[in-house]
Amino acid sequence: MSEFNEFDQQGSVPERSTGSIISHAFEMYKGVFLYALVTMIIYLIADFVLQSVTGLNFYSNYSSFRDFDEDNYRNILVNRPGMSLYYSFSGLLSILLAPLYVGLIYIANKFNTKSAIEFSDLFIGYRQNLGNILLYSLVTNIILWVSALLCVLPVFFVYPLFLLGYPILLFENANAMDAISKTFNIAKENYSVFIGTAFLGILISAAGIILCCVGIIFTLPFIYIAMYSIYCAYLGKPRQITYNK
Repeated sequence: MSEFNEFDQQGSVPERSTGSIISHAFEMYKGVFLYALVTMIIYLIADFVLQSVTGLNFYSNYSSFRDFDEDNYRNILVNRPGMSLYYSFSGLLSILLAPLYVGLIYIANKFNTKSAIEFSDLFIGYRQNLGNILLYSLVTNIILWVSALLCVLPVFFVYPLFLLGYPILLFENANAMDAISKTFNIAKENYSVFIGTAFLGILISAAGIILCCVGIIFTLPFIYIAMYSIYCAYLGKPRQITYNK
């Protein structure tokens, strides 16, 4: 028992402020960066397969993205045949990859608690609470898509309400509806911190776009580490969980 208590005291917890949470997330991200990169590589491979199936190939038009030409942008992302089919399946892809993002959160916690990290840890979401993770991702994606259709802007105000969902599903083994209810109730009571964290988290995640778009593979997963940090701030550093391999 004494060994467990010593282990449980390891790791840092940010204060309940946007600056402290983002700073904590940045420190965690530096420690799990390689796993975040692997996550993005898996995503890009899956997306490449999806593009091949739907007959699209965005990557072949990389030079057009570099020119930032509005007409090229519209032709590449909006007016091409097969775009509606691609966007439909990309939504499904994001749901199927949600357990991978949960795995990244799990690795962040192992790094924070100074536990040994294994590559298989990245896939814990496919072994634990998978059904609820997929259901949560489906419901929140629908809500965010509906919000985005309302002139786009509302999605930025809705997204912060779901920041705690994935960590709750992982560390508390909650069902999808309980996770939605819990993250919503906590976020609405602390909305200024949550929207500040979401805004800065998304801004940092999207920062790689300025490096000719390629840099986004190094920054995009940051938002998921921010989810872990805000969970620590409001619900405490979770005890390390175990699973059957």
